[in-house]
Amino acid sequence: DDSMKINDIILKNILEYLDEGIHVIDKDGRTILYNESMEKIEGIEPQNVLGKQILDIFPSLDERSSTLLTVMKNGRPIVNRSQTYLNYKGKKITSVNTTIPLFNDDDLIGALEIGKDITKIKKLSEELIELRNELNDNSKSNTKYKTKNYTFDQIIGKSEPIKKAIRIAKKASNSSSSVLIYGETGTGKELFSQSIHYSGKRKNKPFIAQNCAALPEQLLEGLLFGTSKGGFTGAIDRPGLFEQADGGTLLLDEIDSMGILLQSKLLRVLQEGYVRRVGGIKDIPIDVKIIATINRPPMISIEEGNLRKDLYFRLNVIYIDIPSLSKRIEDLNLLIDEFLRKFNKKLDKDIWMISRDVMKLFDNYSWPGNVRELENMIEGAMNFVETDEHVLTIDHFPDYIVNFKNIRKREDKNINIEIKDSLTDTINNIEKKIIKNKLWEHDYNISKTARILNIKRQTLQHKIKKYKIEK
Repeated sequence: DDSMKINDIILKNILEYLDEGIHVIDKDGRTILYNESMEKIEGIEPQNVLGKQILDIFPSLDERSSTLLTVMKNGRPIVNRSQTYLNYKGKKITSVNTTIPLFNDDDLIGALEIGKDITKIKKLSEELIELRNELNDNSKSNTKYKTKNYTFDQIIGKSEPIKKAIRIAKKASNSSSSVLIYGETGTGKELFSQSIHYSGKRKNKPFIAQNCAALPEQLLEGLLFGTSKGGFTGAIDRPGLFEQADGGTLLLDEIDSMGILLQSKLLRVLQEGYVRRVGGIKDIPIDVKIIATINRPPMISIEEGNLRKDLYFRLNVIYIDIPSLSKRIEDLNLLIDEFLRKFNKKLDKDIWMISRDVMKLFDNYSWPGNVRELENMIEGAMNFVETDEHVLTIDHFPDYIVNFKNIRKREDKNINIEIKDSLTDTINNIEKKIIKNKLWEHDYNISKTARILNIKRQTLQHKIKKYKIEK
C-alpha cells in the first residue's frame, strides 16, 4: 500500500545519504544491500557486489576474518572492530565496523555491517609512529634531530596563582607518580608537562606526547599499546607509545576525549605496570611516568561521563591547576615583553612597547584563548608594523579586541523584573537575561559560563536553544 511505499522511499534515502557505509548479506552470504557510502569506502560499484558471495568480492578475507560471516556463524554482534583488507581491485582499506545479526523471530536471516573509513587516519598514524621511532633512534647519535625542550625557566609570570602551579610542578618533576594537569585551552599545559620531564631524573629518557582526541579509539589503542601480528586483519608487530616511552614520560593530552572502554584498559596498565599489545599474549613490563591533561574541570568530565572516576583517582596523584590568563592579569606586562622580544627576532622588527590605549583594552579583555591568544595577537599585530614604527597601537590589532569594551558596556547587566505575563513567563524571562549576560561576560565560552551558573554544559546548551540566544 501507499504507507509501505513511503517507508521504502524513506529507508532508501536514509541509506544513500548516510556517511556510514551499509553492507547487508543474506543467510547464504550474498549481498542484498550496499549503499553509496560503502561504495566510496571500498571503491566497488554496487553492480559488482549485489547478489555475489562476499568471499568472491574480497579475496583477502575468509570465513574467520570476515566480520559479516563471523556474525552469521555465531549470531553475536561485533562492535567497533578495526579491519584492514584488500578489495577485489587490490586496494588496501582500513575501516571501523559494527556488525550485527538480523533475526526474523528466532531465525537468523542475514547480517548487517555499518562501516566507517579510517584508511587515511591509519596511514597517518603509522607514519607518525615510524617518524617517532626514527627520531628516537637518530637523536641518540645526531643532535640535529632533537626538538626544542621546554623547562620551568620558560614559564613567564610572577603572580601567586602561576607561582603556586610552578611550585607543585617542580615537586612533580622529582617524583615518579602520575600527574594530572587542568588548564583551559592556551594556558600552557604542554609547557608545564615538558618542564616536569626535562627538569627531573627522567630528562635523558624519552618524552612522548599524544593527543587522545586526535584518533579514533581503535587506532589509539594500537598506537598506545602496540600491535601484534595476527591480532586483527592487517596487523603487524609494532611497539606502542608505552614501550617507546619506557623509562621516560608519556603525556596523554585531553585524556577525557579517550573512549571509556580504552580508559579502563589504560587503568589496568597503570595499576599493573605492564602492557599487552593488541592481539598479543605477552605481558611487557614498562616504567613510564604518566602526565595527563584536561581542559575542563575533572569533576565536570566525570559527571558528564567523559572520564572514569577510578582512572581520575589513579592519575590525580599530583594535581596541577594552571590559572587562566584572566586570573593572573598582573602577568600581562611580563608576557607582552617576552613576546615582543621573541617576535622582534623572528620577524626582524624593532618594537619597544604597546601603547597605553592597547594596554587598557588588554586589561579589560577576558582572554578566552589565554596566553596562546595573547601570543598570537602580538605576532599578528607585529606583522602590520612598518619598518620605522616602534609602538604597537590600536590600529595594529583586530576589531574584536578594540570593540570588546564597548560591547561589554552596551550589555544591560541589570535585570529588571516586570510582571506583565504569567509567573512562568516572567521566570523564563529572568533566566534568559541571566544566561545572556553571563555568556557575554565570558565571551560566549559555554563551559566557563556553565561553571559560573553551576549547571551542566548540556543544560546550558539546551537553554540557549530554548531561548534562541545568539552570539
